[in-house]
Parts: sequence; structure tokens; C-alpha cells
Amino acid sequence: MNKALKIVLEVLLLCAIAGLVFAIYSSIMKPVNFNKQKEKREAVAIQRLKDIRTLQVAYKSVNGKYVSTIDSLKNFYESGKMEVVMQVGSADDSVAWAHTEKIKKANKKITPEKLLEMYEAGDKNLVFSVVTKIPVKDTLFLRRDDFCIDSLATIPFSGGAPVEMDADTRMVSGVPVPLFEAKMPYKLLLKGMDNQLRINLDADRRDQNKYEGLQVGSLVAPNNNAGNWE
Repeated sequence: MNKALKIVLEVLLLCAIAGLVFAIYSSIMKPVNFNKQKEKREAVAIQRLKDIRTLQVAYKSVNGKYVSTIDSLKNFYESGKMEVVMQVGSADDSVAWAHTEKIKKANKKITPEKLLEMYEAGDKNLVFSVVTKIPVKDTLFLRRDDFCIDSLATIPFSGGAPVEMDADTRMVSGVPVPLFEAKMPYKLLLKGMDNQLRINLDADRRDQNKYEGLQVGSLVAPNNNAGNWE
């Protein structure tokens, strides 16, 4: 074998070894990278499902039931009102406390609403709590700069696919119980990622009798509106 041919064969052998190493590395890293990207997408989806749950619970506290559409939650957020307990003054303020008690003794039928009128009229030396109604948007998500009511309708990274949501009232141990569920299947949440690995993930979830995606709440049985990631 001449020297030139030997060099060519050695180069080909090195290329083959490099290709084999790369193939092995890629096969190892493919599921690792898939899981990393999956976790990033799940974090966004979970926050969206938590926000849906927050609005559902608030809606039920006002209306006694859940709703089956995101549009209903959006209308509730934008134009609905909630009852909240407003605390005026501090119980540690002995002067204000004594002043308030004096007013109550002088008029035993005085209501918290009347005390609120007095407070708004200028008597700031009062201590009381009153139930009042305020707009939902002035109560929920105030500290969330990233909150967007319009985003709740869609599954992130899906290209605009809608969140699968439903609500119902079902008999549980003879008692009517309002229930809701909101779902984001992996086939939509992980759209564009390795399809075979996603299929394998769905199969693993089915084998474990688990939903193939992320879900909050359940129409099958009460679960205290838990998410399946919790």
C-alpha cells in the first residue's frame, strides 16, 4: 500500500469515527434537549393555567359556579366586581379605636357602611372593616406586569390553538358540586418539537393513566382545582 492511499484511508477512518461519535452524542442529547425545551414551555403553560384557575375561583365566589369559556372569564375580569373586606385604620391605634367605640356606643345601629361614609367625609380617626365591591381588574394580578387577559385563550407555542376548557355541576355524594377543567395537550403545547419523542411521552402518560398534557381542575371528580403538575 503506497503512502498516499494509506493517508486517504486514515482520513476516511477518522471521518467515520468522528461521524459515529457525533451520531452517538446526538442520540444522547436529543432527549436531553427535548426535556429542557419541554420544561421551558411547561413553565409558560402552567402560569397560564394558574391564571385561569384564579379567575375561575374568583368567578365562582361571585356567581356560585364556574364557566366553560375563556370569553366569560375575560368579561368577568374586564367588567365584573368582587366583594372584598376593606380594613380602615389600625386596631393598634388606641386613640382611633376609642373614638370609633364611642361612636358605636352613641349609635348602636351604626353600620360599617355609615362609618365608611364618615371616613370619606373627613373623619380619618376611625377603625373598622367593611365589605365593599371593587372591579375585578383592580383586585387580581395587580403585581403581575406579565399578565395579559387575551393570552389566556390560547395554548402557548401552539400557533393559536384554543385552551380546552369546560365546566359543569355534578352530584358528588348526593351534593351538587361545581367543577371545571382546563387542558393543554402535549401534541399542541410541544408543537414543532421532535414528534417521535412527543409520541413516546404521550404513550408513557397513558401507561401511567395520566392525561397527555397539562391540566388544572377536573370534571371527573373534585380535586380542589389542583393542577396535574402539583
